[in-house]
Order: sequence, then C-alpha cells, then structure tokens
Amino acid sequence: MEHLISSAIIDRYFAKLKAYLKIDCAIVGSGPSGLICGYYLAKAGYKTAIFERRLKPGGGITGGAMLFNEIVFPSSLIEFLTQFGIRTVRVSGTDDFVTADSVEVASALTYQAVHAGAVIFNGICVEDLLMKEGRIAGLVINWNEVLQNGLHVDPLMIESKTVLDAGGHDAELTAKFARKAGIKLKTKTGGIMGEKPMWAEEGEKSTVDNTSSVFPGLFVSGMAANGVHGSFRMGPIFGGMIYSGQKAAELIIEELERI
Repeated sequence: MEHLISSAIIDRYFAKLKAYLKIDCAIVGSGPSGLICGYYLAKAGYKTAIFERRLKPGGGITGGAMLFNEIVFPSSLIEFLTQFGIRTVRVSGTDDFVTADSVEVASALTYQAVHAGAVIFNGICVEDLLMKEGRIAGLVINWNEVLQNGLHVDPLMIESKTVLDAGGHDAELTAKFARKAGIKLKTKTGGIMGEKPMWAEEGEKSTVDNTSSVFPGLFVSGMAANGVHGSFRMGPIFGGMIYSGQKAAELIIEELERI
C-alpha cells in the first residue's frame, strides 16, 4: 500500500509541474496581490502559476497585525469580499472601514485563485529570472531548503511570457535581476528606490499607483511595487493590495494580448 501512496503523489506532482514548465504568467509570491492577480488571469483563460517559497500561501495576511489575526479593508471592498466568501465587520465609529479574519481572508483568496485555474507551487524559491532578446522569458527555481542550507544544487527553469514580482517589501527578485542584468528599470531613478516608512493612507494609494511594468515582461505589485518605486508601507490595511492585484492582472493581460 505504501508504495502506491508514494507513487500517486509523485506521479501527480510531476505531471502538474511538467504541465506548467511553459506558461503565460509566473507569479512570484502568494500574498494578496499575487493571489488576486492569479485569480483574474486564470479566470481569463491564461495559464498561470504562483510560486511561493514558504509552505503556506497568503503572504503577510495570516499573521494579521502583531499576531492579532484581524485585518482592515476599506468599505469599498465589501461587495468584492462578500463574493469571495469573506465575512466582514464594520469598524465602530466610521463607515469607511471593515475588519475581516486574516486566516479566513488568506484561505478564501487561495481557494478562489486555485479554483479559477491558477496552480500554486509552494516550498519553491525563485532565485533568478530568464532574459532573452531584451525581455523577461521566465524563472529560475529551486527548492527553498536548498537555498536556505547553502547547498550547491543547480536549478530548473520555467518559461513564461510574463512575470509578476509580488514577493513583498524588499522586491528582492527585481533588485537582483536589475543588478545582474545591468539594466535600468522603469522608475524615476532607473533602479530600486527602496521602501519608505509607514504612512497608511499614502501607502494604500501608492501601492496601486506603483503597480506597473518595470521592464519588458516584468511587472511589480503589492509591497514589491512600493519597494521598487520608493513609496510608503501601509501596515495591516489591505485594500491597496487587492486593487494592486486587480491592476496587475489588467496590465499583464494587455501585455499578453500584444505579444
């Protein structure tokens, strides 16, 4: 019996991985903007995979604020959250905000992305990007544990027409790519400008404004976008992250339709 269990897992996993070695969009990071972008791309019929180095999808949502597992959304997102099966509670004293259970939010966004057709590969780290003929051509991947332990193990590659860096605050992937490729990004300075301190209101707005293409085939969303473009962080309010994921999907679809 045991060999059948192992065989079933191995056969299914490698069939899934092999089927996604060549895709339309590779999303790096399964935080809220990455999951939302993956949901809309897959729903539109594009072959989409999300690569997450941790075991658990959801990014910074699950921990809430200082492990208080509640997060805040603007009331403008109530209808969207309800459609995703997420329950909300209005914030006392204002009609502008609602709270939601952070574990429920992470679970719902993950479920919706996967059921729309996006595939999530967890425990896999994106260590580099592919570049061919002046544009992004895919990812270089390895097991996260390999990199954490400093083992010299060569990676595998994923061919992808577009890549979204939704990897969080430091925009490590985009920064590494710009440094190694010696290219200028589509930012005010041509490079990574670095995240500024906390300013919730401005951070919420700039997360959406900064969601953009920074190199042919390479897009940034969420806190990676603010890190690249030098804007403020917003803390445990997640409206900007949702809108950022939606905008990223729109930009990537426009790109995919052109190439």
